[in-house]
Amino acid sequence: MAKRTSDVFGMSPEVLDDSYVDRGGLDEAIKLLLGRKTHIALRGESKAGKSWLRQRLIPDAITVQCRLGRPAAEIYRDALSQLEISLEIEQTDQKSIKGRLEATTGFGAKLLAKVGITGEIGGEAGRETTTQKIGRDVTDLRFVAEIIKASGRRLVIEDFHYLSPEQRKQFAFDLKSLWDYGLFVVIVGVWTETNMLLELNPDLAGRVEEVPVSWTDAELKKIITQGGDALKITFSDKFLNTASHDAFGNAGILQILILKTLDSLGIQEKCQAAVHVDKEDDFISAAMNYAEQLNPLYQQFAKRVSNGIRTRKDSTGIYSHAMAAIVAATDEKLVKGLPLDDIFAVTSSREPRIQKGNLRIVLEKFESLQVDSDGRGLVISYNPAVSEVSIVDKQLLLYRKYATVKWPWEEMIRECTSDESFVGG
Repeated sequence: MAKRTSDVFGMSPEVLDDSYVDRGGLDEAIKLLLGRKTHIALRGESKAGKSWLRQRLIPDAITVQCRLGRPAAEIYRDALSQLEISLEIEQTDQKSIKGRLEATTGFGAKLLAKVGITGEIGGEAGRETTTQKIGRDVTDLRFVAEIIKASGRRLVIEDFHYLSPEQRKQFAFDLKSLWDYGLFVVIVGVWTETNMLLELNPDLAGRVEEVPVSWTDAELKKIITQGGDALKITFSDKFLNTASHDAFGNAGILQILILKTLDSLGIQEKCQAAVHVDKEDDFISAAMNYAEQLNPLYQQFAKRVSNGIRTRKDSTGIYSHAMAAIVAATDEKLVKGLPLDDIFAVTSSREPRIQKGNLRIVLEKFESLQVDSDGRGLVISYNPAVSEVSIVDKQLLLYRKYATVKWPWEEMIRECTSDESFVGG
C-alpha cells in the first residue's frame, strides 16, 4: 500500500517520522538533561512541536494536562490516578500537601507497597472481583514523589501556562520540594520570558533547565523537503520561502498547510513518478481555505471574550479598547511580547479616560474571559511579571492575514458612551 500524504504531513497525536526534524540538535540536548538530576522546562508556543518532542524522548511519561481555574494540587491527583491510586486532598500550602492516598487496584497497591504502605486486597466473590482500598495519610509531597519514582516513569506537566499566576507560583515551590525528594519533572508550556520558573521561585536556581522550542526558517523548510522526499515530491525555493514565512515560525501550522496544499493539488499518496511543486499560489490558496475553516474557532473565541466583557458593566469600554489594541498589534509584537505601555499608548489615544492602572487590572483578567467551560481555548496570555501580552495560538496570525475579520469589540466600543464604562476592574 502506497504511503499516504497524511502519514507524512499534518497534525497528528503520533509522531510522523518522515517529517520530524531535530532542530538544532535539541533531541540530544534533552536526552542529556533527562539523565541528570534536574527539572526540565520546555518553552514554546502552541503547535511548536513540544508534544512530539516529549513523545519521542519520553514515550512512557505520566502526562498531566493543566486547565485554567484548577489548582496545582490537581496535578498530583491526576498523576496518581494514572498509576491506579487515588489522592483525596484536604488542603495544601507552599510546603506541604495534606490528604489520603488509596490504591484502587492491585497494581496501585503494589506501588504503595514499594514505598512502605501495605494493606489487604480482596479476592474473588463468584465471578466478580472485589478490591479493598488501602491507604495512608500524607502530610507532605514525599509520598507522592516516592510513588511516582517507584513507577519508573517520568512526570510531565503540559500546558503549564493554563495555571493561574498564583497556582504557577505554588507549583514552583512544590518543584523545589520534589527536587529534594529526587523526583525530576518535565514542565511544558507557553511563556515568553526566559527562566519564568526561577522568577516564581529563585530557590530553583541550578535545579531546573529551561529549553526553548523554536524554529528557524531553514528548519521549517527541512520539514517540507524531508517529508517531500518520502513522497517523491520536490518544492521550489519560492514555494519554500512563502510556506516558511506564512507559518509564522510554527511547525504545526506548517504541517497543516503543506498537507492542505497537497490535497488541493490532488496528491493523497506517494507519487509513482517525481512531482515538482513550484507555485506559491497553491500554498496561498490552501492557507486561505484553512483560514476560512478557522472562522468558527475564532468567532467562538470572540464570542466568549465579548460575553465576558459585557458582564463587566462598569468597565466594558476599557476591556473593549484593550482587546482591539491587542488583536491589531503587529505579528512581531504579539510573538515577542506586547508591552503594557504599548497597549496603553493605543488605548489612551482612542479614549483619554483610560488609566494605566485600570488597564493593568483588566489585562490580568483577560485569560479567564477566553477559556471554555473545560478551561481550554487560551489564545492570548498576559504575564504580570513583565507586564506583557503574548500570543499563545499563532493560528490567530494566519487567520487574520487570510480571512476578513470583524471583531465584536469594535461594535462594543461604539456602544460605550458613559463614564462608568471606563472605571476598570
